[in-house]
Amino acid sequence: MLQLQTVSDLKAIGCHGMASELERQQQSPNVLQLPFDERLALLIAADTHERSQRKFLRMLKAGKLNLPNACVEDIDYRQSRGLDKAYMQSFLSCHWLEHNQHIVITGSTGCGKSYIANALAQLAIRNRHSALFYRFPRLLEDMEISRLDGSLPKLRTRLSKFKLLILDDWALSPLSANRQQDLLEIIEDRTGNGSMVITSQLPLDKWHEYIGEPTYADAIMDRIIHRSHRLELHGESMRKVHGLKKEVKSC
Repeated sequence: MLQLQTVSDLKAIGCHGMASELERQQQSPNVLQLPFDERLALLIAADTHERSQRKFLRMLKAGKLNLPNACVEDIDYRQSRGLDKAYMQSFLSCHWLEHNQHIVITGSTGCGKSYIANALAQLAIRNRHSALFYRFPRLLEDMEISRLDGSLPKLRTRLSKFKLLILDDWALSPLSANRQQDLLEIIEDRTGNGSMVITSQLPLDKWHEYIGEPTYADAIMDRIIHRSHRLELHGESMRKVHGLKKEVKSC
């Protein structure tokens, strides 16, 4: 009875990992024979792991990734699409995040840009860095709405709190004069304070033209390009490749 009450008390104070481990120990005679300090260490380790996992899931939910199961370990290097495994491995330490650097991923539709961006976001979260996924057209819409209702400063403040901002499908929607200014401010807020992963079908040498007004284009490009790593993907659509594999397996 005392042990049942202890389990209940542990759950009541939020030590769910410790409670589960205590229940496991009660079912394991070998563990019960361990010295008290070793059993206590197991309890603490279990609780620390459980709290870490809960925090990871909260951050993953807050990040709104559209491919939350994407991870760097599952990136497909077998296809000939210009993806160098050694270069990708250099990102695993998250030094680029800690130094507020960016990653720009360009390539045709379906070549896996969004998957890699989501995998990098999940990697950041696993390393306790907050991340937020945003489709670029949706960000432009939200900035437009926020400008009209006066909440743009609030939106900018919210975005700036995330260590990593994913901008997926950059240059898919046109930039008006207001959007140019608002985009510059959001990127400026991240200068020296955060990182971005930007994916785009548009080649990098076309971005200046896409942004339009030379002053804004120069300012935005300067803040992105000089602190960015670049991945240029090519080859067949990964959706097509994996779709064909599924068809072959089902035959």
